[in-house]
Amino acid sequence: MQTENPARSKSTPLYYIQLVVYAGVILYVGRDLFIPVSFALLISFILYPVCQWLETKGFGRATAIAISLSLLLVFGILLMVLLASQFISFLNEWPSLQAKFQQALADVRYLLDEGLGIGPEQQKNIIGKLSAQSGSNLFRVIQSTVTASAFSLLLLVLIPVYAVLILYYRRYWMDVLARIFPAQQREHLVKIISLSIGTYYNFVKGMVIVYLIVGTLNSIGLLLLGIPHAILFGFIAAILTIVPYVGIVAGSLLPMAMAWITFDSIWYPLGVVGIFTLVQYLEANIIFPIAVSSRLNVNTLVMLLVIFAGGMLWGMAGMILFVPFAGIAKLIADQNPAWKTISMILGTNTPPNK
Repeated sequence: MQTENPARSKSTPLYYIQLVVYAGVILYVGRDLFIPVSFALLISFILYPVCQWLETKGFGRATAIAISLSLLLVFGILLMVLLASQFISFLNEWPSLQAKFQQALADVRYLLDEGLGIGPEQQKNIIGKLSAQSGSNLFRVIQSTVTASAFSLLLLVLIPVYAVLILYYRRYWMDVLARIFPAQQREHLVKIISLSIGTYYNFVKGMVIVYLIVGTLNSIGLLLLGIPHAILFGFIAAILTIVPYVGIVAGSLLPMAMAWITFDSIWYPLGVVGIFTLVQYLEANIIFPIAVSSRLNVNTLVMLLVIFAGGMLWGMAGMILFVPFAGIAKLIADQNPAWKTISMILGTNTPPNK
């Protein structure tokens, strides 16, 4: 009787499909645990080179972690203060903007009546139905918003604590990983982890520079157009690009709406689109290659699938976290000959033409 080869059974497509399904179920069920740990792990990747440098200068491990984490918090607070000041200025002008919005809404109603034959009564009926449907779900929306806000506040406390613990006990966790893998693979394991940390640190450091430059260029372009609160909209659009492809679209909607309400002309929203398109072209072809020394080279199709899967499993946090995870998986696959197929699936290299 012929027995099935275990190695061959693990190479079948069904095995990999089952592995993906099981992993998806585990990630979805355990998302409340995995999300803060994942953020903390990536933050520890960013802070580790700084901590290591401070320790070589004579600082203790706890002091080095406290200094590096404090610098990160100060940077985040300064950015939040800048955006908050711009947002407060935006709220102070809300009454005048509301009047312009009402006028724009009246123009839309006139267009519906004259152009599409939808009279005022039909418009009221449509708005009434939409309001009824929205009102029936209002309590659920409020409840989910409160729950999400409470969870976000909890994450703001848990993530720094987890990051500190990961950094402080990093050698212990490395010993644990070394015991899991065979002795002949431990040196290779250390190399892969060091490469992942170094590459991701350089990537994030470069991306911070990219976001600052893109936010500044966005703001200058919107100021030249005369769009109100250009700095707020410019930097929000730059920050939202942390979610590839989707973020820039979401970031452009608000300044486009503001341009249309303020100037009552289609040319200004088109001008916003033109500015953001130009800045994105400069970012992709000039700013990014110069500022970021190493790319997380993942092809566009896989990147979009990763963003979609992250959104399904972990919501907005997944859309942000799964992108660097895919890049790190690509780095690991590049160093492991047995994962050559995974490296080809995730990579951007195209086969030569025959």
